[in-house]
Amino acid sequence: MHIVLDRRPDGGVTATVLDAAAEPVETAELGASDLIEFVRAREGEHPRWVWSSTSRWYPALLAAGVRVQRCVDLALAHRILRASLLTADSDLAREPAGVWDDIARLVAAPAMESGAPALFDVDEPAPSVPLDPVREFEAQQAAVKGASRPGALRLLVAAESAGALVAEEIRFAGMPWRAEVHDRVLTEALGPRAPDGRHPARLEALAAQIREMLNAPGLNPDSQQELLAALRRAGLDVSSTRKWELRDVEHPVIAPLLEYKNLYRLFTANGWAWLETWVHDGRFRPDYVVGGVVTGRWATSGGGALQLPKNIRRAVVADPGWKLVVADAAQLEPRVLTGLAGDQAMADAGRGRDLYDSVVAAGVVASRHEAKVAMLGAMYGATTGDSARLKPRLGRAFPKAIALVDAAAQQGERSDQVMSRLGRTSPRPGGSWREVQERASQPGASAADERRARSQARDWGRFTRNFVVQASAAEWALCWMAELRLRLAELGDGSLENGPHLVFFLHDEIMVHTPEHLAPQVERLVREAAAQAGRLLFGTFPVDFPLQVATVDTYADAK
Repeated sequence: MHIVLDRRPDGGVTATVLDAAAEPVETAELGASDLIEFVRAREGEHPRWVWSSTSRWYPALLAAGVRVQRCVDLALAHRILRASLLTADSDLAREPAGVWDDIARLVAAPAMESGAPALFDVDEPAPSVPLDPVREFEAQQAAVKGASRPGALRLLVAAESAGALVAEEIRFAGMPWRAEVHDRVLTEALGPRAPDGRHPARLEALAAQIREMLNAPGLNPDSQQELLAALRRAGLDVSSTRKWELRDVEHPVIAPLLEYKNLYRLFTANGWAWLETWVHDGRFRPDYVVGGVVTGRWATSGGGALQLPKNIRRAVVADPGWKLVVADAAQLEPRVLTGLAGDQAMADAGRGRDLYDSVVAAGVVASRHEAKVAMLGAMYGATTGDSARLKPRLGRAFPKAIALVDAAAQQGERSDQVMSRLGRTSPRPGGSWREVQERASQPGASAADERRARSQARDWGRFTRNFVVQASAAEWALCWMAELRLRLAELGDGSLENGPHLVFFLHDEIMVHTPEHLAPQVERLVREAAAQAGRLLFGTFPVDFPLQVATVDTYADAK
């Protein structure tokens, strides 16, 4: 049973109950104050709630103590189904851009504004027709039913929608955070907090040292332009102030400069201002954007939950009588590639042991470091250095896996689209990319035109090479969290206040806050959910997804 919720212009809500054939069988007109009790009462029938966006509907329910088991997030599903090659012939994919495209774009807007596709030029959709969630749901159901792989798309839409529930529940419950510990970490690293947001003592001392060594008394080391000019005046041949480039430079200023950059990052990204903005009532509430990256990975619209530095993790402390169960999937993307390719040799290498160690033991490369470099290079399209040198050896050991990512890269270079395991589809290159390619194919094109076109084609090929793996890994993580969320609710009393619940997610890592006596059971459920996620994506193919699981009092002790 599905129940579609639609906000009326008068502020009330229309709830339309659909049967198994998606036919309306009941309609309820609710006042704004009636919605909470309606959802609470009907949740016992285990419906799948259908609404425009979980981020717009679910927070009010959570605040009233109402959790739902399942939903369909129409905005997230619309974005997937409009773009998927599996639904390219559907009416939904072919209809003019409209209001649902606007809503989908707004839901992901914070992430897209921060440049989610990075260097990739992607066409944007246009607006807009009236909102009708029942009609939109029917169109989505028809698109999935007519797809070449309807089961995969149903799983993807369900997992994406479950991810939206998880994100809102994490935001509502929050990660336990000790402000006094955070303050102590900052003071130890930076010195006491300076008034009016000024730089603390340690940063000021390092800045003075850098100015003296570079003979630049007026230098502002926070200004990349000023710093680069000062380094060059000191005779250093550098093209940027990036840390990876500075590490290779021999000069006395490099050590204090690198320390300054690290501490400045701490001060600006997770300093006292961050603490006052994002931590309240002993909780940090991550502001996740589900599917905010083009591959389906999550992003954040603020707070930097995806980039918590190690020293700050000391502030993440379980409540008295509670524990943190922290788990991360070892070598997730290479194992997802194994399943995607059906590479039995690679599956055998990773079964019950570290995949990179197995590559070394098989004589493919000489060290674990080389194995990791080769594998990452294969998935991300490295063309120089050790990655390029070692890739042929990897191809001989695991031919099906390497052939899969190579084929995805070739598709991208031709501007063809590629798909994840469940049907999430890569965008097409934007107009400027196509113009460069067309210019290079014209009679009289210059050598520079041809070089630029080849370079852009290779760039897009690297994107599609990684897309198939990263997007499929994101799907595995969604299935892992969705399955775990349901199992945790059954273990406790179903509430976020008293039972174990998810409080953090980072690509291949999750954190559960749990009453201490339930921690062993939570560990078991975390592992079982990971195994189930593998089966959902890859069936009976024997690819392992081992986890590193730790039950701790503070996040800093998890690794």
